[in-house]
Amino acid sequence: MKLTLGFSPCPNDTFIFDALVNKKIDTKGIDFVVTMEDVETLNHFALSNTLDITKVSYGVLELLLDDYIVLNSGSALGTGVGPLLIGKQDTPIDKVNNCVIALPGEHTTAHLLFKIAFPDADEKIFLPYYEIEDFILNSLHDNFLGVIIHENRFTYQKKGLKKIIDLGQFWEKKTGSPIPLGGIVGKRTLDVAVLTSVDEMIKESMKYAFHNYPQVTDYVRSHAQEMDETVMRQHIDLYVNDYSFNLGDKGKAAIRELLNVDAVDKIIPFKEPIFL
Repeated sequence: MKLTLGFSPCPNDTFIFDALVNKKIDTKGIDFVVTMEDVETLNHFALSNTLDITKVSYGVLELLLDDYIVLNSGSALGTGVGPLLIGKQDTPIDKVNNCVIALPGEHTTAHLLFKIAFPDADEKIFLPYYEIEDFILNSLHDNFLGVIIHENRFTYQKKGLKKIIDLGQFWEKKTGSPIPLGGIVGKRTLDVAVLTSVDEMIKESMKYAFHNYPQVTDYVRSHAQEMDETVMRQHIDLYVNDYSFNLGDKGKAAIRELLNVDAVDKIIPFKEPIFL
């Protein structure tokens, strides 16, 4: 059996899926055809129902609920893991609405969290996440800001950029919930037994990875965006945690909270996600 599988080249995803896609564990007769793209591209693939199993932003989940089920394993979810709004200067919070904001994709959780924090900010552009730091640095005006995710959390200060607000902390204070950034979904047309088997494989793949950690494999290293191993480990340590093994009741509640907050003031009401 062949299944299409999408995930990002970021160290947390390649760390999670290395053993699975490279058959270091038993894949139960399933061959995975891998598509590796940034998460916003994966969001668009999911919106067109392209991939069988894929990583997506939880910020786009409400638009996927008719086609996909949320798996228990593989998520990036937790506390202290949220996107950061940064700029060249220490821009006051009350001036953000007057700034131009670069965001890592319309359907990302980063954009959703920014909208929740700054609903009146409407000067936005959408760029690949790895271009946002340079966008700010090369801008001619100090009112060009950006929301960064992934490994840029660990690199922006070295480039002289300033944190304006931690959108993750904003979310945690507002809701008391951990931040659901992204997770793994599977097509609802697939047999539940197949989805359950894949879910268990993802767990086994993580167990294999952690058994050999802190070694960074060639697979993880080869796909990282110009990143030294210290940053790779920081990335893995931050985004791969207990919620990655199993969302549990608290993780699922956090996802529902995000969907519920996103549904406020919308014509489309809150819709309950389907969990495996």
